[in-house]
Amino acid sequence: MPIIIKWVIDGLEAGLLTRELIQQYLIYFSVIGIISVIFSRMLRKLPLKFSHKVEYALRNDVFRHLTEMDQEYFRSERTGDLMTRLSSDMNIIRDSIGQGLLQGSRTLLVILMSSVIMLIADRQLALIVITVFTPMVFIFFVVLRMVRRYQQELQEHVSDVSNYSQETFSGIRCVKGFALERRRNSAFENLNSGLIRKTMRMQSARQVLFPFMAFWFGLGNILILLVGGKKMMAGEVSLGTLTLFTQYLFVMQWPLLALPWMLTMLQRGKVSWIRVRAILDREPIIAENKDAPIVTQLQDASIDFKNLDLEIGGRRFLKEINLHVPQGQTLGITGPTGSGKTLLASLVARLMDPTKGSVHIGGENIRDLSLSQLRGMIGFAAQEPILFSRTLEHNIGFGVEGADMKIIGWAADIAHLHHDVEGFPDQYQTLLGERGVTLSGGQRQRASISRAVARKPDILILDDVLSAVDTQTEAAIMSKLQPVMKDRTTLFVSHRISTLRYAEEIVVIEDGRITQRGTHEKLIEKPGYYSELNTLQQLEQKLEEEL
Repeated sequence: MPIIIKWVIDGLEAGLLTRELIQQYLIYFSVIGIISVIFSRMLRKLPLKFSHKVEYALRNDVFRHLTEMDQEYFRSERTGDLMTRLSSDMNIIRDSIGQGLLQGSRTLLVILMSSVIMLIADRQLALIVITVFTPMVFIFFVVLRMVRRYQQELQEHVSDVSNYSQETFSGIRCVKGFALERRRNSAFENLNSGLIRKTMRMQSARQVLFPFMAFWFGLGNILILLVGGKKMMAGEVSLGTLTLFTQYLFVMQWPLLALPWMLTMLQRGKVSWIRVRAILDREPIIAENKDAPIVTQLQDASIDFKNLDLEIGGRRFLKEINLHVPQGQTLGITGPTGSGKTLLASLVARLMDPTKGSVHIGGENIRDLSLSQLRGMIGFAAQEPILFSRTLEHNIGFGVEGADMKIIGWAADIAHLHHDVEGFPDQYQTLLGERGVTLSGGQRQRASISRAVARKPDILILDDVLSAVDTQTEAAIMSKLQPVMKDRTTLFVSHRISTLRYAEEIVVIEDGRITQRGTHEKLIEKPGYYSELNTLQQLEQKLEEEL
């Protein structure tokens, strides 16, 4: 378009501009204008669409990768930080790709085409423009290094704010119970102030580039008018050529003004990509053994612990565990707090791997089984039940493909939960709060038991799941659980003698070792932890009855 303007001006100056020529120039101008609009729209649409596709694929990949990570990873990473990487960092990556491609391609096209045309029109004036704008590049890189460092600190601080918020809302009962709202608000205000300071520092570094660019354009225009004006008066260039240079400087102005914004966005995207890539680069410790033979059929659901040791962080939690649990047997596991009971049960589901020795199911080393095959045959009710912010129906049928109300009702009845659910206004469609906060502790545990038995698994693991229920409810649950446990291999972790007595065999774990083993009747006759626990709980029961 500036070339057509040059033709018009030079034609007017030379007196050669006819009506037909003006009409021809107008047609050229209109056609080029229409093509520019179409091209500009496509140039904007394609990279932005592409960036959203990249965001979609990357978000899926990261989420899928996180679901494959083991417990050890989530113990070392903060939930708030992971949420920031899945939200804020993903948005920055998307914008840096979309706007980076858009503004980068526009800037590159404009600079290349404008430079070529200006060099053809007048080499001396073109070299002045190129010489003026070359130092600008070096200053860009200095500022961008600062922006990158500031952005890294900013994103880490955003993670701190997210993590603090997540912890506060998850533990809101504790905060309110101790009347700590003012203290938490004050601490959040300090965090938020730090976020503002770091944001302003990063923005200050970015905004330096815009007035700098405006000054440089002003300098370029002055030099073009000064040198080009002298050359025009000397008859070396025409007025149209001088106008062409000022027009191309104007055309270059917006892409070059957008250049610092684009480059800082790319730096922000690079920082966020490093943070997201750190997730993808971490490999799960518990992974499929690709070299192991594929086991398609197991003989039974018996469990064997062979010469098993477990060490975490340099500390041995389980030592020389040798244990055989036949198909269909219920094994009770008890012992002092921190003795390793839950860890032993977790090894069966391969939530972690033993440091030494092995775990076998149906005669096969569980390392030779696919994780989906292994965990698909296990129903696990954890010590601290995790329920999702969905309906009670969804939570009970969570582990069952295509669960119907028949299965859900049966599982709830086994856990003595069905009667409670009938008293809810929405019954099984009751929406649970985060982590099941709308239910009592005992109801959450019974929902967890329901979810475990609904799968009708080959192996049932119940990890201290009756600690929050009263003795009457416990007896009702156990009477209904007994037929279910007889049909499958069951590991029952508990501190209650009244629960453990239903087990066909009981092991006592103390300091990571099996110190006692036998039936309830035999163990209460032997001196040791189990008989002491039995005596203590009987005394407690008598005191409660007297009161």
